[in-house]
Amino acid sequence: MKKGDVIWTVVLIGIIAFLLYPITHKLFVTFTNNYAYIAGFLKFAILATMGDLLAYRIVTSEWKIRNGFLFRMFIWGFLGAVIVLIFDIFGAGVAAAMETGSLPGVGYTIAFAFFTSTIMNLVFAPTMMGFHRITDTYADLKFVEGRKNLKLDQVLNEIDWNNFISFIVMKTIPAFWIPAHTITFLLPSEYRVLMAAFLSIALGAILSFAKARNIQQKNREAKPAQ
Repeated sequence: MKKGDVIWTVVLIGIIAFLLYPITHKLFVTFTNNYAYIAGFLKFAILATMGDLLAYRIVTSEWKIRNGFLFRMFIWGFLGAVIVLIFDIFGAGVAAAMETGSLPGVGYTIAFAFFTSTIMNLVFAPTMMGFHRITDTYADLKFVEGRKNLKLDQVLNEIDWNNFISFIVMKTIPAFWIPAHTITFLLPSEYRVLMAAFLSIALGAILSFAKARNIQQKNREAKPAQ
């Protein structure tokens, strides 16, 4: 076990302890209720970035704070604030659709949770994950490779969209995100925040792992030709 493994684990345990200890848990819930967008920004900036670091560790066997770290962290925070709004929009929308009979299962929490998770992940998740892939690729090109005057088409051309669709969209959404967020929406509203925060670790890990794995595959394929 490397030093970075210990540090990452200790930080995660510290966050869990902070969320579970009655006094700090109450402070966390109060802050989240009063400042939802700021709380969403901070949760995802911290926890999704931890997932990003973990994914890099899994793929490369080393811990590294990559160039553009603050930019990537800001993007995660921005997505966290957006997700706070998205949870409310899709939750209220599904509840209204069930009340009017557009969706079945009114009065059943499991139906509400499943429909909210499914619709949210099919409609919003691909857009959000695509946005993250674009911004993360931009960070790699600008801060790691040092490219200047980047244009959108240059960034888009660097992305393996086949990998993105076949793995991120077609596999992780039905196999992981829909079930995970169904559980999230089964919880009382104050606990959904906690669940979403920890799922952001998995989100950061899955997106980063998929991209890093694809880069490694490209490097292996390129070696024989050199």
